Amino acid sequence: MDSKDFNNGQTQVYAAPAGHYQAQGQKPAPQSFFSRYRTVFKLFVIGFLTLLLLIPMLMIGFLIHEREQTANEASIEVHQKWSSAQDIMGPMLTVPFYTKQTLQEEDGNKDIQTVTTYQILPETLEITGDARTRELERGLYEIVVYSASLELKGSFVMPDELALLLKHHADDVLSDGVTLDIGISDMRGIVDRISVDWDGRELVFNPGMRHNRILTSGVSVPVDLRSLVENRSVTFATRIELKGSESLKFAPLGKTTVVSLESNCSTPSFTGAYLPNERTVGDGFRSEWKIMHLNRNYPQVIHGSEWQYDVPASTFGVEMLIPVQHYQKSMRCVKYAILIILLTFVTCFFVEILRKKNIHPVQYLLVGLALCLFYALLLSISEHAGFTIAYAVASLMTVTLLTLYMAAILKAKKTALSIGGLLVLLYLYIFVLVQMETHALLAGSVGLFVILAVIMYFSQRIRWN
Repeated sequence: MDSKDFNNGQTQVYAAPAGHYQAQGQKPAPQSFFSRYRTVFKLFVIGFLTLLLLIPMLMIGFLIHEREQTANEASIEVHQKWSSAQDIMGPMLTVPFYTKQTLQEEDGNKDIQTVTTYQILPETLEITGDARTRELERGLYEIVVYSASLELKGSFVMPDELALLLKHHADDVLSDGVTLDIGISDMRGIVDRISVDWDGRELVFNPGMRHNRILTSGVSVPVDLRSLVENRSVTFATRIELKGSESLKFAPLGKTTVVSLESNCSTPSFTGAYLPNERTVGDGFRSEWKIMHLNRNYPQVIHGSEWQYDVPASTFGVEMLIPVQHYQKSMRCVKYAILIILLTFVTCFFVEILRKKNIHPVQYLLVGLALCLFYALLLSISEHAGFTIAYAVASLMTVTLLTLYMAAILKAKKTALSIGGLLVLLYLYIFVLVQMETHALLAGSVGLFVILAVIMYFSQRIRWN
């Protein structure tokens, strides 16, 4: 319809909007099903891609497990060549007796002789040790071993049970069978000869034990029992130079056992049946145990015909290992991968809807693959530079790559920088969670609650219908 502008005396023509003259009752052209539900379809595609990316994450998890297994095999190989964990049990006196038994047979009774033993544990036992650690390299891996100098001293007291037995059956004692035994779990670790000052006499140990049913590996030396019978007590002192790896443990065989141990190892892990009464850990460590015979479940005199006492179950000591934790931390990071991928996709989806940008599913896939590659970078770099440096380098590379890529496809630098900043916050959050142990569950739950609240806030701006 035309109208005139009477103010200027000019005639102006106003064009009616398109569709203004649409016939009454005529409906607009219907939208396609895909156009109406495009947002929902995009969400399904993002969900499918997220599940699809779990496949490479599963493969990376297997790779981490394989590399950790390889490191353990290298450690076992070095330990076998150097010397394995050392358990020191002793010294103890072994006193064997001949005993007679009568067997009833068809042609009459038959007398046989058997040997029964008495293991006499020391009245007092003091162990002082100094263990110096060193690192051996096997390919990419560093394995900790140690060299220990141990001094054992104490005393034996004649038990009344054995004194009464010797009084009536002195002739039944094996003439060369009374020995002083020290249990050493790995004999390959002995560096120098071992001698003992037994009541003022120097005696040299030999490998193996003939009549000891408690110890399975160690050294022994024949001793004269007369000094113990006559004086009712006898003192001893010995020194052992020993190599080992993984751990160094002792058995509390004395009625009173005192162990003092020091080392240059800065990452000790005290283990076994007893923790030290005192300990100081810094550039090295100092520790001291004091254990009474009432703290264990076996007596001072162990008869060979009785049940087998589990002496090894009472051992205590320290593990001296480099805490190789980058594999465990990398695996924990992989467990949070689904969170990183999903939150990055959700952020890109919000940007796409609110800023009216278009991100192709293939571009979503490339973003997801870059996020997966972060964990491969983390694993490979951590084997050379440690977990913290590897995490910083891998996250920096990943964030830089994705920020540049989003700037290229969105044509918006500020939006790309915002996405990069969000990724930095996510990687910092995961790093804090991985480092935490006691409060990891609490921090993770609170963090997820905050993230969900932010997503719910921004989701209100989208017209889902």
